[in-house]
Amino acid sequence: MKKVEAALEIISPSYGSSFTIAKYNESSNIKSHLWHYHPEIELVYVHGGSGKRQIGSHLSYFTDGDLILIGSNLPHCGFTNSQTGNKSETVIQMKPDFVGNDFFNIPEMAAIKNLLQQAKAGIAFLGESKARIGAKIEMMHQLDPFDRLIALWSILKEMSESNESIILNAVGFSLELQVQDNDRINVVFNYVKDHFQEPIALEEVADLVSMTIPSFCRYFKKITNKTFTTFVNEYRIVHASKLLAEKPMSINEVCFESGFNNFSHFNKSFKAYTGKSASQYRNELKTIIK
Repeated sequence: MKKVEAALEIISPSYGSSFTIAKYNESSNIKSHLWHYHPEIELVYVHGGSGKRQIGSHLSYFTDGDLILIGSNLPHCGFTNSQTGNKSETVIQMKPDFVGNDFFNIPEMAAIKNLLQQAKAGIAFLGESKARIGAKIEMMHQLDPFDRLIALWSILKEMSESNESIILNAVGFSLELQVQDNDRINVVFNYVKDHFQEPIALEEVADLVSMTIPSFCRYFKKITNKTFTTFVNEYRIVHASKLLAEKPMSINEVCFESGFNNFSHFNKSFKAYTGKSASQYRNELKTIIK
């Protein structure tokens, strides 16, 4: 069986700049199916739309756009595709030492240094912060390189002061410590991404990474701070959230389309993960089901 691993993405700074900035119209930056990583810190603003968010072992569904900060070498999928419905997507990527090794150690940079440390687990920004900071990010590509750099510091400072953010992965989560761990967990994540609508046997997944079932279970829990079964169920629930928001399907159809084979188990799992029933979730998103 072919093993698909996260691709190392090679990134070059924008002309005349020490970091990269790119703005894409609608879904032209289609990477939602690509599991990749890079040494650069990544700041992404998705203007409008809704879709899946997979960063490290975190899985969720975003609505009304997204603003996220992703640390160095933290694997993630892209955030937009032809179904996202976003107006644009702006992506900023910078090497951790793009202003020198000691710059972040000066007293004035303490808050931003702490922000970038937290970004190793991935950070999502919500509410007014998302809209306000996102608008500033969208304007950056119009600036000359010097003013763009000043704008970046201002944006990072504002993010460091925001109280509308959530850390996406559990404390201690990291995929950058061992190359072998990267390779193994990437194989597992890609397998779940491609097969979550089917029954997934522990034995089969353990065999993919050449481990016994007990060893694999301990390994996966150590890396992700969750059991493999929990991870698979979360992936299925996030997909169900997407279908509930975007497709005129019955909740029963959503259940089985998302890989659950028991409607009662689906209902219980969905409420435990989201805090609301599937029907309540759909109604709150105000989706018109014809």
